Amino acid sequence: MNIFADFTQRVKNILQDLDLKDANGVAPNLSRVVVEAPRDPAHGDLATNAAMVLAKSLGMKPRDLAEQLVAKLNADEDVTETTIAGPGFINMRVAPAVWHRVLTSVLEAGTRFGAQEKDNPRKVNVEYVSANPTGPMHVGHIRGAVVGDVLANLLEFAGDEVVKEYYINDAGSQIDTLARSAFLRYREALGEDIGEIPSGFYPGDYLVPVGELLKEEFGASLKEKGESEWLPLVKERAIAAMLDLIREDLATLGVTHEIFYSEKTLHDRSGANGSKIDHMLDTLRDKGLVYQGTLPPPKGQVPEDWEDREQTLFKASDFGDDTDRALKKSDGSYTYFAADVAYFQDKFERGFNETIYVLGADHSGYAKRLQAVGKAVSDGKTDVIVRFCQLVKLMRDGEPVKMSKRSGDFITLREVVDEVGSDPVRFMMLFRKNDAPLDFDFKKVTEQSKDNPVFYVQYGHARCRSVLRRAIEETSLESIDDTELTRADLALLDDSGELELFAKLAEWPKVVEASAETHEPHRIAFYLHELASSLQGQYNKGYDLPHLRFIQSGNLKLTLARLALVRAVSLVLASGLSILGVNAPEEMR
Repeated sequence: MNIFADFTQRVKNILQDLDLKDANGVAPNLSRVVVEAPRDPAHGDLATNAAMVLAKSLGMKPRDLAEQLVAKLNADEDVTETTIAGPGFINMRVAPAVWHRVLTSVLEAGTRFGAQEKDNPRKVNVEYVSANPTGPMHVGHIRGAVVGDVLANLLEFAGDEVVKEYYINDAGSQIDTLARSAFLRYREALGEDIGEIPSGFYPGDYLVPVGELLKEEFGASLKEKGESEWLPLVKERAIAAMLDLIREDLATLGVTHEIFYSEKTLHDRSGANGSKIDHMLDTLRDKGLVYQGTLPPPKGQVPEDWEDREQTLFKASDFGDDTDRALKKSDGSYTYFAADVAYFQDKFERGFNETIYVLGADHSGYAKRLQAVGKAVSDGKTDVIVRFCQLVKLMRDGEPVKMSKRSGDFITLREVVDEVGSDPVRFMMLFRKNDAPLDFDFKKVTEQSKDNPVFYVQYGHARCRSVLRRAIEETSLESIDDTELTRADLALLDDSGELELFAKLAEWPKVVEASAETHEPHRIAFYLHELASSLQGQYNKGYDLPHLRFIQSGNLKLTLARLALVRAVSLVLASGLSILGVNAPEEMR
């Protein structure tokens, strides 16, 4: 039950019954009419903007329209009070029965409360992480990995069909460097003294096992071959080993992808019709979106694919980009951007009508070009959403954390997860908006205190479970069944803190919907913290006011009503934590 959607529809029905028309006799567009929770709960339970957004088009004063709406709303048995605030906002108080229906809905739906089912779900591709397969995941990849993974979980919970995808950058010069670095470790495995790793190579110890594997497979035979022979062999093995390492690293964080998409396949010309990049270029030519020309030098740092000579260009500026983009260099080779366009076209041809890219802050200039590609290739049929993740600064007691020895020059993802666990990492990566900088302090995220958000939320769930267990020990109840709890007398719950929990539970479907629409998964973490705070506040009241304790051994009816509320809170906390990929513990010590 989504009371905001429910009451929004009630307001729209009233507006339609009023048969309002503008000066041309046209009924108003009701798409901007919403019902939401007021910013200040003292103003009411619900508020609508209907009069404010419609009055101008109808040639009316907002307050006059609000008075007509209020007259009708007052006839609704679920509305106990209405007030008009300011120029025309309408605040409403709802009957207790509304909150009771919400709580019953939670108990009936379980952890699926708030989930959406769509008649025509979007087919969504979420691409995230997509780090070069040249080493283990490092701290710079953590935030994007979590944001992308949780965003995909959220969209699926909101009723979309979602595919999690990783784009393997396995066609660039960095892969040649990886292979040459692995070959050094191969020579080392054969007993050579390779000395100091040359500048520009990958120095980390993570390539030592790759050298050993090459030795086991090839013995010393690779040393007898020229680079043109051994390079492709080593490259293939090194990429496979790095992808295994990446998958293992991501798994420690609870991150998985359904598809690992190789950039090399875009360049593959083994088929009868050429490569996917060739196909993309033909498609854009057919649309008249490709021409031969030169580009002015860009401001600031000059990209590798810029040339002061004629190139094959894509009319990206026709679709909102700052400039046209090179697809083919003067020597006939394709640019990096050409592969990006072909990759999007492949997604479009796979049937996705929304593609999401979760990128690091260093790619901030990519949004306009990716959106231009989406409009051009799909003729506007596929939405392109780009989300950027700012850097994470690792701290320990306020001091920066030193670099890793294993990786050579960075802190690995696995080191972070091994020290504090997956749950604190995943939750804290979302406790600030993705485009805001984030300080991650190892000590703070492992403290068992209310100042540690992930502990506070998990403790809230564990406390609910503890209350339910103690109820069986301290009352005549032999078990607690959700079906039985739906029959509890919820009218007995009238304390302000209990009503606050009712209202907070009612917000959950709206939070899910809004988070999915705006692609902002951090809203889930914020909401869970607020819900846990409301729960803990009500629990703590019982220390000073025994009649407010959840378990009243001398009053089974009241106990059952409060257990229904506690159980509902536990279900929503568990549901939200599941979306975040964080455990909902039964107990915490």
